[in-house]
Amino acid sequence: MKILLLGKNGQVGWELQRSLAPLGELIALDRSTGGDLSDLDALRATIRQVKPDVIVNAAAYTAVDKAESETELADRVNGQASQVMAEEAVSLGAWLIHYSTDYVFNGQGSTPWQETDAVAPVNHYGASKLAGEAAITASGCKHLIFRTSWVYGARGNNFAKTMLRLAKDRETLSVIADQIGAPTGADLIADVTALAIQQVVRRPQLAGLYHLAAGGEVSWHGYASHVIEFAQANGEQLAVTAVNPIETTAYPTPARRPLNSRLNTQKLRDNFSLHLPDWQSGVTRMLREVLNK
Repeated sequence: MKILLLGKNGQVGWELQRSLAPLGELIALDRSTGGDLSDLDALRATIRQVKPDVIVNAAAYTAVDKAESETELADRVNGQASQVMAEEAVSLGAWLIHYSTDYVFNGQGSTPWQETDAVAPVNHYGASKLAGEAAITASGCKHLIFRTSWVYGARGNNFAKTMLRLAKDRETLSVIADQIGAPTGADLIADVTALAIQQVVRRPQLAGLYHLAAGGEVSWHGYASHVIEFAQANGEQLAVTAVNPIETTAYPTPARRPLNSRLNTQKLRDNFSLHLPDWQSGVTRMLREVLNK
C-alpha cells in the first residue's frame, strides 16, 4: 500500500508519520515539497505523480480569526483543495482520509453533536471546512472524514504550553469557562486513523463521516486548571495563585467561537471497535513529555 501524507509537519501530520509508517510505503510532504494546498495545479500534479492507494490530508488552513479576512485563501486550502484531492482519488480508485472540525455546527446547546445533525457554521473557518467535506462527499470517492476538536500535540504550540508560560509570570489567569469540548491528542487521532485505514481497506462499507475526540468533556477553564495543578504537583515553580473563569463575551475575537464543541463518538467506536480514552489521560501524558517528568 502506498500512502501520500500531506501536511507532515503539523501537529496531526507529525504523529501520522509515525502511525502510518508500518502500513506501507509512506510519502510524506509539506508545503515546500509538493504538498502546498494553496497551489491547486501543483497539488493535482503531485497526486498524479505519486499515484497513491491512500491520500491522507492532514494539511489545512487553521487560522480561525484570520479566516474572517483571508476568506479566499481559506476557501482554496480547505475547500477547493479537498475537491482536487477527491477528484484525483476517484480517478486512481484511492482512499481519501480527511480531517474536519466541530466548527461546522452552530455551537449551541449542550448535547454532543452527532454526524447526522444539521450543520450551520458560525465563522468562515467552519464554512471553509464544511465546503471541503461537501466536495469530498459529492465526488463519490472512497473516503473517511474525521471531525475532531480541541486538537493538541506535544510538538509545537498548544493551549497547555501557553497556560504554563503565562502561569510562570502572572499571579492570576482569566480563562473562558462557557466553551465546552474534549482536548484531543494528535497522537490519538493518528493512531485511530491508522487503525481505521487497516479496517476500511478490508471493509469498504465502513467509509463515511465520523466524529473523533477523546472521552469526557471540560471547559477551557477546567483544562487550564488541570494543567496548572498537574505542573505544580510535579514541582514546577509557578507564580499563578488563581485561575478565574470568564465568559466568551469577555474576550472578543474576530471569529465567533462555538460554545458547544462536544462530539458524539458512538458511531466511530461501534463501527471500528475502538476505545477512546478520557481527555485527562492524553493531556497528562503530553504534560509529562513537555515537562520531562
